[in-house]
Amino acid sequence: MRYFLAIIGGGPAGYTAAELASKAGKDVVMFEQNALGGTCLNVGCIPTKSLLYGAKQYYNATHAQRYGVTAENVSFDFAAMQKRKTIVVRKLVAGIKQRLNNEHCTLVSGAASVVSRTDNQVTIACNGENYEAENLLICTGSTNFVPPIQGIQDNPNVWDSTAALTATELPKSVIIVGGGVIGMEFATLYHELGIPVTIIEALPRILANLDESISEYITTAYAKRGINILTSTKVTAFEGNKVILDNGETLEADKILVSVGRRANLQGLEALTDLEYNRGAIVVDDFCRTNLPNVYAAGDVTGKIMLAHVAARQAEVAVGRMLKQIPVQRIAYNAIPSVVYTNPEIASVGISESALEGCEARTLPMTFSGRFMAENEGETGLCKLVINTRSQAVMGVHLIGNPCSEFIAAASFAVRMGYTVPEFRQVVFPHPTVSEIIKEIL
Repeated sequence: MRYFLAIIGGGPAGYTAAELASKAGKDVVMFEQNALGGTCLNVGCIPTKSLLYGAKQYYNATHAQRYGVTAENVSFDFAAMQKRKTIVVRKLVAGIKQRLNNEHCTLVSGAASVVSRTDNQVTIACNGENYEAENLLICTGSTNFVPPIQGIQDNPNVWDSTAALTATELPKSVIIVGGGVIGMEFATLYHELGIPVTIIEALPRILANLDESISEYITTAYAKRGINILTSTKVTAFEGNKVILDNGETLEADKILVSVGRRANLQGLEALTDLEYNRGAIVVDDFCRTNLPNVYAAGDVTGKIMLAHVAARQAEVAVGRMLKQIPVQRIAYNAIPSVVYTNPEIASVGISESALEGCEARTLPMTFSGRFMAENEGETGLCKLVINTRSQAVMGVHLIGNPCSEFIAAASFAVRMGYTVPEFRQVVFPHPTVSEIIKEIL
């Protein structure tokens, strides 16, 4: 059988593409060597959020006196948290399988590799069989980057995020190497469950890709809670459960979690000798096309923005292009929202204050929202809008405060559509909601 589309990788990009193409009546074959749903669903976004929510419930219970509630003898069961996490993941995986259960979609479990390619056909091998398709979509994702630090290899005391998520017991203390999104979310999880946490970041500030005001806010907040944050600090070696720093200092913890980024998975693509790469990722255009006419790529393997919702959107655009859909879709990379599930949450979209000349920043504490005041005792939060001084277009929105992740999409829409301040002011926000902070700052 010759397929319209072959997809390597069953993560958010892969299963989104498979669903769209098969619903359009095109025959699709999708290969996944691990679990359907990819890193995000199985060992990333969903399991971390499940555990974080459990930790948040425990943290809120132990701090309930702020709201006039007395909770005595509060405890948690980490094994039960892990069990719930597994159930959540299984249900979501089953949901994806159900969405792909149609006559036009074939799922193949195994490691796939490209055998050959012409402008009319791609041949893929998996489990000893060959599959032919008109188009190929590469969605092979990414893996945790292992830095070349002495003592890291085969060290049972050093975890990556996958090992941390599957651990059956909590560490007694933890050092987190890397103050990016993954590191900060694990720091939140462990701290809220009462585990001593130290964060080591080589750059001058944690969450360095975010607006500086947001980074400074979370740094101050977490330091006050007792999390030890070391910036501009590099690790030179690991010795068992000890971390040797570039200043000669030695730190020790029960476990060491290394989260210093991810790298694209490129295995199985060796036959595509003419495929263009840049810094270890596949180069794609605005339609997710590679330099090879019938080969597309989506998700982390493109190295653009390693987020599940970006992968899904790239898949939509790629399939739309294959099907020659009108109007032609493009990806608005300037309007991609991102969230960090710390406590308080962080959400942002668009450029930061320092990213572009000719912009002004408007800032307000989240306490200008009545709903925020009612539900976030002891927090001030922050909302910042970055506005083009000349055109008054909204270029960026940056928020810290619960539950900003739930309304960052409104800001994303404004940035995507090029709303000016006068246009955005015409949007009616429901009262009382935390989202009204955007209305207040406009």
